[in-house]
Amino acid sequence: MNIRTFLQLVEIKTKAASLFPFIFATLFTLYRYGRLDLRNLALMFISLLFFDMTTTAINNYMDYKKAVNLEDRDSHNIIATASIPLSLVRLIITSMLILAIAAGLVLVGRTGPVVLLLGILAFAVGILYTWGPVPISRMPLGEILSGLMMGCLIVFISVYIHRPEIAVLSYSKGHLLLDLHIPDVLAVILVSAPFVLYISNLMLANNICDLEQDIRNDRFLLPYYLGRTASLRLYTASGYGAYLFLLLAVVLRILPLWSLLTLLSLPLIRRQLLIFSHEQIKSRTFVTAVRNLSTFSLFYILPLIISLFF
Repeated sequence: MNIRTFLQLVEIKTKAASLFPFIFATLFTLYRYGRLDLRNLALMFISLLFFDMTTTAINNYMDYKKAVNLEDRDSHNIIATASIPLSLVRLIITSMLILAIAAGLVLVGRTGPVVLLLGILAFAVGILYTWGPVPISRMPLGEILSGLMMGCLIVFISVYIHRPEIAVLSYSKGHLLLDLHIPDVLAVILVSAPFVLYISNLMLANNICDLEQDIRNDRFLLPYYLGRTASLRLYTASGYGAYLFLLLAVVLRILPLWSLLTLLSLPLIRRQLLIFSHEQIKSRTFVTAVRNLSTFSLFYILPLIISLFF
């Protein structure tokens, strides 16, 4: 298997969904608290990237193994189209998972039990998303869980590794105590909300496009229960709703005034929302969801960079 096939197996183009929140959280930490721990930053990046690639590879592996419609599988799944041996796929998954866990454990040793607990939660959801008798990816929970895990949890951990005072876990006289600095925790939740919405929308758009194919393969996801029309309304509302959280964060002075420049992305986002609402074809219009995530993220990140200079 060559590098190109490996990158297709882990769907490297989709890694922006986890890297954008990570980059934003790093800049947000530097803006709000004026400090970064570069070693923790590197460990977080390694663990995040390799675990994201692991979950994607597991997803492709399980889709191959559990496919009901073999014609769909053989024409769409990279394992089938590239004739990758399953033993090699399992070896790649295991190797990447070990590397992600190793980097995560070193990070835990440098930060504390909060990262351990959140890391276990993230790893559990990531693996159970596609693994097990009833994986999350085959239930109407994938959109919200992927949004929360990749949009909110990544941002929280990415801030916490530089400022562990925001959440202190301790044990005393038989009691496990969690001391949260509420203003900081709420600030992180607020600024991460747009990522939650756009990452959830990425999954929602994918599932809307694959609605008929998923039904043929016994995957009954959120669009199946909501219906195509309601799913599209939810998709559009989420796209616009992200700007409300942005405005609230600026009003509360959590984000700088420069962040209002993010509003310049609204016409671009609107155009892509309209294109997808008109036609939901995986090969032609799913890319609009990717563009929306990338466009909003870039316009969301750029003002933080500007604010660090001014």
